[in-house]
Amino acid sequence: MTLLNPTLQPLLSPCESDSPLLVEFENVAFSYGSTEVLEKVSFHVHRGESLCIIGPNGGGKSTLAKLMLGLLEPSSGRIRVLGKAPREARIAIGYVPQAIHYDPQFPVNALDIVLMGRLDRLRFGRFSKECRERAMSALAEVGLGGYEKRSFCALSGGERQRVLVARALVCEPKILLLDEPTASIDLSIEAQIIEALVALRVRMSILMITHDLDLVSSLGDCVLCVNRRVHRHSLPLSGNTIKEIYSGRRRVEHDRRARHDEGDHSACQHD
Repeated sequence: MTLLNPTLQPLLSPCESDSPLLVEFENVAFSYGSTEVLEKVSFHVHRGESLCIIGPNGGGKSTLAKLMLGLLEPSSGRIRVLGKAPREARIAIGYVPQAIHYDPQFPVNALDIVLMGRLDRLRFGRFSKECRERAMSALAEVGLGGYEKRSFCALSGGERQRVLVARALVCEPKILLLDEPTASIDLSIEAQIIEALVALRVRMSILMITHDLDLVSSLGDCVLCVNRRVHRHSLPLSGNTIKEIYSGRRRVEHDRRARHDEGDHSACQHD
């Protein structure tokens, strides 16, 4: 199954910034009240690079994404996205949540959902012909050409997820940010999602929160392990590293060793 239509014109324009960095976090910390969620977070994402964000539940992955989107402000530190403050750059990020909450009785079709990505272009209660053409192209890009009139609630879980990807694409982003895109779908549909994302990766940077190691191996140039602090790992991940990341008993040692490798010896016991 080929999901991308090669005859379509690309929806995305190249990055306008001359900076080689898409995302910069410098010594960022964030707390919910007195509970510190992220501390001393520093990493860069280079243009053309795609990465997977992994780590244990409660480690701060979703908080990291919200900071990147400008939905949260850091307690300290500096964040730049495409050379700008996150709120200023938010329009350049296509965000795909795990799911959206909606009333299944509300008569909304796939095209309506995709057009939500162009609400900033709504004029006098109507979308332009160009907006509708862009939305149709976005559906075709994720393998759902001809689905525009299908009721959203009647679609399968995988089809709904691809509609949400199309909604992110139609806003013409420079970065595609996904939060666990395969969390609630079966394996046969997961393969279609992976195929769609692999094809999109050729044209944009994909940043994805996931626990799915198949997605990590298929889509990532590298991995960000998030557990209060953030460590960057090259691929492929070794079995031992995976155990350290997800094992409660071994996470402290993983953090110490990763910090040591990065030149931070504050947690080491050697002289």
